[in-house]
Amino acid sequence: MDAPRPIERIFDRRSVLRASAASLALLGLGSRSPALARAADRVLEQLAASGDDPLAPRPPHHRPRARRMIVLFMHGGPSQVDTFDYKPLLQRDDGKPLPFGKPRVTFAETGNLLGSPWRFAQHGECGAHVSELFPHVATQVDRLCFVKSMHGSNDAHGGALLKIHTGSDTFVRPSLGSWVVFGLGTENRSLPGHVTICPTLGHGGVQNWSAAFLPGATQGVPIGNASIPSKRAEFQHLRHPTLARADQAEWLDLLRGMNEEHLAAREEDRELRARLESFALAYRMQDQAPETMDLGGESAATLQRYGIDEPHTENFGRQCLMARRFIERGVRFVQCTHSYKWDQHDNLKNGHETNAREVDRPIAGLLGDLAARGLLEDTLVLWIGEFGRTPVAQGKDGRDHNPHGWTVWLAGGGCKPGHSHGATDDYGYYATVDKVHVHDLHATILWALGLDHERLTFRYAGRDFRLTDVAGNVVHGILS
Repeated sequence: MDAPRPIERIFDRRSVLRASAASLALLGLGSRSPALARAADRVLEQLAASGDDPLAPRPPHHRPRARRMIVLFMHGGPSQVDTFDYKPLLQRDDGKPLPFGKPRVTFAETGNLLGSPWRFAQHGECGAHVSELFPHVATQVDRLCFVKSMHGSNDAHGGALLKIHTGSDTFVRPSLGSWVVFGLGTENRSLPGHVTICPTLGHGGVQNWSAAFLPGATQGVPIGNASIPSKRAEFQHLRHPTLARADQAEWLDLLRGMNEEHLAAREEDRELRARLESFALAYRMQDQAPETMDLGGESAATLQRYGIDEPHTENFGRQCLMARRFIERGVRFVQCTHSYKWDQHDNLKNGHETNAREVDRPIAGLLGDLAARGLLEDTLVLWIGEFGRTPVAQGKDGRDHNPHGWTVWLAGGGCKPGHSHGATDDYGYYATVDKVHVHDLHATILWALGLDHERLTFRYAGRDFRLTDVAGNVVHGILS
């Protein structure tokens, strides 16, 4: 008869930690016991010490300029020549043919040049040109760093969104927010490290905030979606809808035992591990998440600053204010999405005016509020769409997709304030001076956060992957 195997050979240290975390996290969902909370915290400390905790804070590769990031995503593709890229010749030559060739491949048929329906004026000490679409953002130009030479590789919404969010328009890859959390960890274990507010469910959907092959704990946690007003958006499954806590604890205790047995028999099970980490996070979120999303304690002046006091700005204003509340509580990466409204193939004037009116005041309010609270200095803010629009007309009064040259802007986080980088041609069609590819933008964002995009890698399926794949150069010219 074989001698019994020593217990330490059946349960190695890592397996015990996994099983303990599963047990305490699951029980935590059914109880607010302080003893359980303390025990769960101790397990997290052990996981961090073992190097087996994907959310543990990690040192950056170099001195960071920013500690956290907010993305303001304008889904649909705002027109650069109607917002921040002033082109006098486009106004002069309205209705004339484009004096050079159009791209070999275009999304749709287009005609002659279409001048902007809006006047531009210079603002701030930097003298940046801003159209009358954005009167509130115009007051913040001395805080903004414009990149007017963006270019990408896809003129369809789905591929372009994936490119902006993941660096790839053809394969499932981890999102920017997931890479940031993977590289730096999180500063608050009671909230997700990566949050996306009212994200779109189309044009790539969940892949735009997915962790893909990175640890599941780095995946974006959605608050609502684009079809739900931000006032009603909430985290799903934060509380059990029917079970009393005592009943819930019994069910979860049964799951605990099953998961202990499952994990003990396997070297690694990434899917189950991610699920157990989500249980642990849910336990901690029960108190802090509702408080973070409750705007009732904000002053009337703050609500007014974000436009929450007016119907047309309330929705995006709430997103922006929630973003500020999340990052000041240690959330590493937050995205706010204005979806899906900027795709003006026709009716450009009415469409862009409505869209800009909804986001202009909230964005300016966010920038001013971050600056007043001392948060803008180490928070990187990015305003971006998936591409720009053509300077030539589609139909009577629309613009087609244009990934060949468009404008984004950044603020805070070590970016040069009041600065403009790069340029498009005289009509705003192609990036021509100091061109910045999507990979370059990603490399620069990571650099500002203290991460070298060439060193931030994850080995999967036999090769090392990174956000920028095998490309990307840091644009040091936009960093202070």
